Amino acid sequence: MRLKAPAPGWTVSADVVVVGSGIAGLTVALRYTELDPDAEVLVVTKDVLSAGSTRWAQGGIAAVLDPEDSPAEHLNDTMIAGVGLCDETAVRVLVTEGPDALRRLITHGARFDRAPDGTLQLTREGGHRRDRIVHAGGDATGAEVQRALTEAVRRAGIDVIEHALVLDLLTDAEGRACGVTLHVMGEGTRDGVGAVRARAVVLASGGMGQIYASTTNPVVSTADGVALALRAGAVVRDLEFVQFHPTVLWLGEDATGQQPLISEAVRGEGAFLVDATGERFMTGVHELADLAPRDVVAKAIMRRMRETGADHVYLDGRHFGDDKWRTRFPTIRAVCLEHGIDPARDLIPVAPAAHYASGGVRTDLSGRTSVPGLYACGEVACTGVHGANRLASNSLLEGLVFAERIAADIHRTAPAPGEPVPDTRPAGLVDPRTRPRVQRHMSRCAGVLRSEESLAEVARALTDARWTPVAVEPCTESWEATNILTVASVLVAAARERRETRGSHWREDHPDRDDARWLVHLDATLSEEGITLTHRPHDPGAGERADTLPSRVRAELVEAGLDPRAIVSLYETALAEDLPGPGDVTSMATVPADRRATADVVARADGVVCGLAVAEGLFAHASDGRLTAERHVKDGERVRRGDVLMTVTGPVRDLLTAERTALNLLTHLSGVATVTARWVEAVKGTGARIRDSRKTLPGLRALEKYAVRCGGGVNHRMSLSDAALIKDNHVIAAGGVAEAFRAVRQAWPDLPIEVEVDRLDQIEPVLAEGADEILLDNFTVEEMAQAVRLVAGRAKLEASGGLTLAVARDVAETGVDYLAVGALTHSAPALDIALDLRGA
Repeated sequence: MRLKAPAPGWTVSADVVVVGSGIAGLTVALRYTELDPDAEVLVVTKDVLSAGSTRWAQGGIAAVLDPEDSPAEHLNDTMIAGVGLCDETAVRVLVTEGPDALRRLITHGARFDRAPDGTLQLTREGGHRRDRIVHAGGDATGAEVQRALTEAVRRAGIDVIEHALVLDLLTDAEGRACGVTLHVMGEGTRDGVGAVRARAVVLASGGMGQIYASTTNPVVSTADGVALALRAGAVVRDLEFVQFHPTVLWLGEDATGQQPLISEAVRGEGAFLVDATGERFMTGVHELADLAPRDVVAKAIMRRMRETGADHVYLDGRHFGDDKWRTRFPTIRAVCLEHGIDPARDLIPVAPAAHYASGGVRTDLSGRTSVPGLYACGEVACTGVHGANRLASNSLLEGLVFAERIAADIHRTAPAPGEPVPDTRPAGLVDPRTRPRVQRHMSRCAGVLRSEESLAEVARALTDARWTPVAVEPCTESWEATNILTVASVLVAAARERRETRGSHWREDHPDRDDARWLVHLDATLSEEGITLTHRPHDPGAGERADTLPSRVRAELVEAGLDPRAIVSLYETALAEDLPGPGDVTSMATVPADRRATADVVARADGVVCGLAVAEGLFAHASDGRLTAERHVKDGERVRRGDVLMTVTGPVRDLLTAERTALNLLTHLSGVATVTARWVEAVKGTGARIRDSRKTLPGLRALEKYAVRCGGGVNHRMSLSDAALIKDNHVIAAGGVAEAFRAVRQAWPDLPIEVEVDRLDQIEPVLAEGADEILLDNFTVEEMAQAVRLVAGRAKLEASGGLTLAVARDVAETGVDYLAVGALTHSAPALDIALDLRGA
């Protein structure tokens, strides 16, 4: 759960620490310094300041600068490339704020190529239907951007620590980020392991291409930022969507590591793909042919390679002539010549290689992650802009736009975390000798082409890589190998879970896009128990709504396993029922607009409270932040009649308008927690656990199951895909118990299988088939005791059907593992809670 490392031998402090020195990281540092010239900003970079991943970008930056272009068209191209999973609100932010962000980059000294009349030259790349890509030095855009920002940072006097590998996040007693630990490779006052204390931490550490054997990413791109975020408890989203650049210079079948990129701009200028026979195979594959989105081109290349048995195809740009290669693509020309290829006379051998991670650490529109005080931008982040596949040249623009938003949010909110607390989690490391083996397995089995068979193979290899026969000492190599293995494991788990083909995720065994089942995001978290994947239904505009929550509410919801965006969507549905027209007409008529007051949320009965963060978030959301709350108890605590649970302050109109919706949620969830606590008390000391079912109100399942946990119970299945539950109708449909088992095992080999039985004689056959859990439906207490003796620990047992509090202890004492109580969620009475205006 944390990297094994020596205790920090030195400490420095800053207002903001930025991890990474590419376009995203340096823009955060510069913008924050502009907003607060007296602030102490520290940039930590793994190489030298000028060696950020940005310098490798060849193509350019996409922005609407042509009067005939429009943000709507740029948005449309981005949404199409993202194959249904872009957050439209985030994309709209990108395309509308992007042009001004680019202009500010120019004021920092970036010099882009211009036409003879002085206007910026614009070109086109794959997926774009307009010329909107600015470039520099022909094909050296990244190098020019890196130069300009590096010089600007030095002029601004921003402190920098070079050759530093960031290890883990420091947090205070409330879980807020307050700095990082890091290892500096070198000699001087800041070498060895140290710590940086800061009010806010910004991850801008770049990509994770080095988890693969062949990649366009530099050697430092070992997934350090994503791994740090996972260990810190942050949510990582859509990691399965790794973009493989279709045209990477093929250097031979044994070539590994960073490979030279042949920019998409080459095809944008008119080059085209051919196979060994000279056939242009992209014609007819997509309406844009060679300018199709990257995932389409990469898949077409892999198909043609598979059909012909070749290990590469060719890019034909011979018609450009030598002058165009020299002026428009001097860097690419030099690289080709270095490898014995003259692009003006020779076909360029190319093949796909790992290039860009569309997924990453999940953030909102202000770059905030699920860990308070931890921000992320650039390739390490998942802002919602890219969806399942990044549109060419949107990445540098994303770094600019969301970096500026992060700086503004930190300046506006002024985080003030406490002192860091000791990290008592277990520490460990991976043997660095496993790194090349992991990379080879990832390229072969989790690359452009994926299947259940290949992903199961790489999953086994990753599991084997965790074991080592020797003690592993802390060093750069072992830290990097651990980060690579951590992120590769999450990526493979997500790729196995997503059983469809979408964007840059191509499943050979599930070749079609499936919106009915897979228009979802896969959110991953890491704990001592392992990787947890959660399906989050896609909501195109979710980013804007989640942004309304106070940061501590958002963090608490995530910690509780709830999706803040889904909670905000619930708020809006509920409020729409109350406010379909002009609003709260009674409050508007009777309460002056400027009147403010304080109200107490008070328990009117004894019980267990649940939903305080949900209610606080509702008050804030419904009032656009005008209502603030102070809580006096915590979810899961027992309260007595008359206890004040929370105090809310703000405009009276807002209080009265939000009151009913907030109390509806709070009283219902507290009622579920209270009933659950009674059942838990009834079986206390027996070893049996009380758990829920799927008998929940539509749209409230995640919240009601959270309430069960607050009451001391445990959750059964969240959805029909969490585990297979074979009931009598399934047995009839399949033709028998054995047939049902085999059908489930074949379709979902990794899922646990539960079976419902209603007679004792059914138990032995289902045990023989390998049931993980047996549900005893409407058994008598005596029959349950017989079932426990018969099973003898070979499977878990759940008692369900007809249970009451009066018999709960008798049932628990039979030795069953669980008592399933549907009434916890479907018929729990609300706990009486009211809102009292002070002075009323």
